[in-house]
Amino acid sequence: MGDKEGGMLAAIKYCREHDILKEFLEQNATEVINMLITEWNTEDAKVVWYEEGQEEKAMEIARNALAKGLSIEVIHDITGLDKEAIKRLASNPA
Repeated sequence: MGDKEGGMLAAIKYCREHDILKEFLEQNATEVINMLITEWNTEDAKVVWYEEGQEEKAMEIARNALAKGLSIEVIHDITGLDKEAIKRLASNPA
């Protein structure tokens, strides 16, 4: 284990022993460590944010198309959304 990982484990152990975020760390220590070990890359984050924005926009278009009576097939062709996702939108409009 590298110095960085050892230091993180020691910090988490210290926090748990001194009742600092104890309950949270007991439930989420592994996830916290994984997040800290993973190198943050702003460019990768921008790509994810863009893709999430595109997905939200496609869902909005699908809702509008459903409201206008377009078929699931046509909405799939327009948005590229999965047909099952469109069916869920159709049965649970927001």
